[in-house]
Amino acid sequence: MRFGKIASALALTLVAATAAACGGGDGDDATAPKKLVYWASNQGTSLDHDKEVLQPQIEAFEKQTGIDVELEVIGWPDLLNRILAATTSGEGPDVLNIGNTWSASLQATGALLPFDDATLDKIGGKDRFLGPSLAATGAEGQPPAAVPVYGQAYGLYYNKKLFKEAGIEKPPATWEELIETGKKLTKDGQWGLTLQAGQVTENAHYAAILGAQHGAEFFAADGKPQLASDPAVNALQQYVDLMQKHKIVNPSNAEYTDTAKSLKDVADGKAAMFMNQAASGSFELAGMNMDDLGVAPIPLPANPPAGHRKVTSFVAGINLAVFENSKNLDGALDFVKFLTSTPVQVELNKTYGSLPVVKDAYTDPAFQGEDVKVFQDTLGNTAEPMPQVPQESQFETLIGTAMKEMFADVAAGKSVDAASIKSQLVQADEQLAAGS
Repeated sequence: MRFGKIASALALTLVAATAAACGGGDGDDATAPKKLVYWASNQGTSLDHDKEVLQPQIEAFEKQTGIDVELEVIGWPDLLNRILAATTSGEGPDVLNIGNTWSASLQATGALLPFDDATLDKIGGKDRFLGPSLAATGAEGQPPAAVPVYGQAYGLYYNKKLFKEAGIEKPPATWEELIETGKKLTKDGQWGLTLQAGQVTENAHYAAILGAQHGAEFFAADGKPQLASDPAVNALQQYVDLMQKHKIVNPSNAEYTDTAKSLKDVADGKAAMFMNQAASGSFELAGMNMDDLGVAPIPLPANPPAGHRKVTSFVAGINLAVFENSKNLDGALDFVKFLTSTPVQVELNKTYGSLPVVKDAYTDPAFQGEDVKVFQDTLGNTAEPMPQVPQESQFETLIGTAMKEMFADVAAGKSVDAASIKSQLVQADEQLAAGS
């Protein structure tokens, strides 16, 4: 494993990072055109797709304000490292998207503008936002380090056509039913389930969801890492065994590093199920017959272990942050206000199939469907935040990378057992402790 190099680099970056952040503005010269640099995350089927979605909104903002916005869409495998490098180099954006699970980690660098009550008032006030999404914006007791822009929860998408052909009447409600259903649907080049097994962030998310179902707590009350617990080992074993033991996942999924491939597998009938964040718009763009697309909550264990928590998702989503030393802070906040305005929230979340983060957007008919209600119910009742600790991004990198390599071993024909999982989690704990 490469825990040492990865965690040490992240730890040094986080420790060294201060408020010497970034700013793409041209300065305070009144005669110079005002500019902003915006780093957007990959929400759609490709980086180019995101540019197509965002550019009309950016042009509308430019027309309203006279502020030029330079857009760069960054893929998830690179986004966190780009942000961390930007906090120390001073070369980067004014406004940026961050995974909401990174909020506390990036907040600890001191580089992000705090959204205290006065700042929130400049973008319309905190009461506009959904409570669960606004809660996942930084460490408890501190002003938010960002505001939500795309709301998300996880669910189980399934291809109704493939279910019907196999004589399966309803989606699985328990983990045991998921495996049984997956086996029935794995045949003739078709797989029961597709996974983004090569994506570090996604792996970490499933570690958290399944970890909660097993009763794992990855950090103690004092912040000490405790990844190498038996519940955590059991959760990771359960996930890896979808490919290793139960063989309902194509081994080639060990190389899947983006959402698009899994979306396409379900749309093309190559896989019957996919656990993912709300993404109906992206399914449609992938060629899915939307009449064949169903969604249900991620299953829970039929016989949950002691200490389990009824969790089928974490409080997922994307936040919008501003670097504190932006040379155009007023313009940056105007852009945040624009992206979180009700009309733009409706348009963007409708396109991506994600959930609006402002209350007024839910009056739009696009967010009245049964699939949206599944995700809304999950977000409100069976979701919990990722660990809100400064080391959260390191936690994701370490555990997600370990899982990526476990899947790579399985795909190569090597065995991944509880002892090897425990060993890797012990190394992760050591690296986290060294970096604290």
